[in-house]
Amino acid sequence: MTYKKYTLGLLIRLVVLTLGLAAVAFGVSMNQMALLMVGAILSLVVFYKLYKFITRRFVAMDDFFESVKYNDFSRRFVSKGAPEDLARLHEGFNLINDKIREINSNKEAQYLYLQKILEMVDVGIISYHQKTGDVLWANEAIKKTLSIPSFKNIKFLKSRKPELFENIFEMSHLTGSSISIQVNGEKLKVLVSETVFYENEDSFKIILLQNIDETLNQNESEAWKKLLSVMTHEIMNSIAPISSLADTLQYQVGENLKNPEENALDILDLNEAIGSIKKRSEGLMKFAKTYRSLNKVTHINRSNVYVENLFASIERLMKPSLASKHIALNFDLSNSQLQVKIDSYLIEQVLINLIVNARDALQGKEGAEVLITAKSTTDGYTLIKVIDNGNGIPPEIQETIFVPFFTTKKNGSGIGLSLCKQIMMLHKGKIQIHSEEHKGTSISLLFL
Repeated sequence: MTYKKYTLGLLIRLVVLTLGLAAVAFGVSMNQMALLMVGAILSLVVFYKLYKFITRRFVAMDDFFESVKYNDFSRRFVSKGAPEDLARLHEGFNLINDKIREINSNKEAQYLYLQKILEMVDVGIISYHQKTGDVLWANEAIKKTLSIPSFKNIKFLKSRKPELFENIFEMSHLTGSSISIQVNGEKLKVLVSETVFYENEDSFKIILLQNIDETLNQNESEAWKKLLSVMTHEIMNSIAPISSLADTLQYQVGENLKNPEENALDILDLNEAIGSIKKRSEGLMKFAKTYRSLNKVTHINRSNVYVENLFASIERLMKPSLASKHIALNFDLSNSQLQVKIDSYLIEQVLINLIVNARDALQGKEGAEVLITAKSTTDGYTLIKVIDNGNGIPPEIQETIFVPFFTTKKNGSGIGLSLCKQIMMLHKGKIQIHSEEHKGTSISLLFL
């Protein structure tokens, strides 16, 4: 509608201008001065009005483009009282300005939100222009880790701490790497990763720097605390009776040396006491040997193994002992040609440990069965499961069964499942458990 009115207004002005020019031409040809003057004045007035009518839109657009050029989106274009076509144009400009202000406001809020988050994280982050070295942004964590003040260009580090500059900014860390750096005479272990992004023809780099020294020290400290707690408990359990018996024997021998006639030694008691000391000492040795087995496995020799052959070996080893306890051992293999790349010796050990645990959970149960299955997943991985229909594992201890030295068995060492997990980790695989009390347990070995 506005466009039609604009066209109509333009057409009327052109018609009037044409009439004015015609009057001038007619006045000249007929030598009519009055008509000539009227036509000339009319033509000039209409021409001026036509010029203003046409250019006012371009003036408004120039003003708008000028405000865009200088990012001045606060300007308001007056639409009230203006000609209808110009009013609609001003309303459109105001709408664009409002929308751009809203977008800028949202972007600023998101930027501040992101900046606050990045300031809160412990990971050091710095972004800079690759060519000039100008720093776009750096959080407090990286300044704290590197013990440096605020700086505008990474060349500041090059002149002050050249070795630090070379290790962090000049070395490639695209795949992520852990390096050791010297900060204030202290050696720190840090994890460095980087990424590059491009904006028009400029390239920028973001570097992430994480101090893992404290984390490693804390994890190591916690591990030592747990280990020392377990070892202290086990060692004290063995040493206490040994010490007590040794004191008793020393006292009896001392009394016998003072007065052999009144304090004769009972050889049988002495033999039993020495036997007890020997037994407890052997228990302590067994514990030390069991602990050492956790550190024994450090590398694996993988090769392609037919799962069918693996199952056959396990069946030969375990079926007789399970049969003696009236437990059925069955296998379910979906594909006889299924292969898996493993260290067969170690995976046999894992399966034996899991079957032994299943056997213990099935004691005294009618229709006891251990089922071992294998199949290839849709992702191309190999999945082996050891399933029993035993008593299951209580939910409250399912989270801790892989912790070293944790056991619910009277004579258990708490090493078997920990060793299984370590072996699966060396295979870059996963071990997962699903168990329901009084229904059974399923332990999955996923080989990636």
